[in-house]
Amino acid sequence: MSEAAYLQVARDIRDQISSGRLKPGDKLPSFSALCAHYDVSNTVIRAAMLLLKAEKLIDGRQGKGVYVVDRSSD
Repeated sequence: MSEAAYLQVARDIRDQISSGRLKPGDKLPSFSALCAHYDVSNTVIRAAMLLLKAEKLIDGRQGKGVYVVDRSSD
């Protein structure tokens, strides 16, 4: 059985953060751009974002977008 799509998306974004390709303060692409990139539905992207937010890797700002969290002050 293959891994759920939202887990694959979350893992890929998590890997980009840990590798430094996405840095603290970087803005993630829009939901529609992520849907197109990963060829998944908005529901899958939303689930991945909720997971990454729960892990405190990203934070959404109303009307501004979703950003990588700066964890250096933790």
